[in-house]
Amino acid sequence: MSLRTLPLALLLAIATPMTVSAQKVSHTVVAAAQGTTLTVSATGETSRTPDFASVGAGVVTQADTVDAAMRDNAARMNQVLAALRNAGIAERDVQTSRVSLAPQYRYEQNQAPAIVGYQANNSVSVKVRDLARLGRVLDALIAPGANQINGPDFGIEHPEAAYAEARREAVRKALTQAQTYADALGVKVRRIVRINESSAGTNQPMPRMRAMAAPIADAATPIASGETTLSVQIEVEFELGD
Repeated sequence: MSLRTLPLALLLAIATPMTVSAQKVSHTVVAAAQGTTLTVSATGETSRTPDFASVGAGVVTQADTVDAAMRDNAARMNQVLAALRNAGIAERDVQTSRVSLAPQYRYEQNQAPAIVGYQANNSVSVKVRDLARLGRVLDALIAPGANQINGPDFGIEHPEAAYAEARREAVRKALTQAQTYADALGVKVRRIVRINESSAGTNQPMPRMRAMAAPIADAATPIASGETTLSVQIEVEFELGD
């Protein structure tokens, strides 16, 4: 079978959109092979301007006792949550990601470690849908007491169309590779036997967790959202013949 007569249903199956939550998905299409087979790999990519960002914010406090560490932490985190509401962040876009309490030790030579205090940590994940306000949201987090920031991690709310575009590019590349090999061998590409797919989105590098100790400037924290690249990797097995 020539490339132009590849089954339409199969190509439509390749273009089926991937769900938002799936970062790595495997699709397999298999048919019985009767002749010589050729397996090629191809990657399709497409870039989009992100339309939301996820930011992690945390409050870390230390005190001599468990109760003092937790009470101080709770008071400051309540202020952070109130600041987020005042910044226009909906409750559905704020989720607690970590609550921890750990003793702090003093180590001295030839002595058992001694507890000298306790550290409490309460962190939330914040989804910012209006990227133009992202810098202001970060400032709003820090002002009332957040002393750790993680992110931002940019993303695309509805990536289905972008993945379909990347999938079509990957298929075109695989077909071109297969035809090149077939021409070199003096045979034809008869049909597709198997397709495996994995998909992933990649973002711009993001800063890791860092302490915020410097005073806040009058201007909002500058943020550059750049582009988000989504890619689809496929492995296609073709049947070759005369």
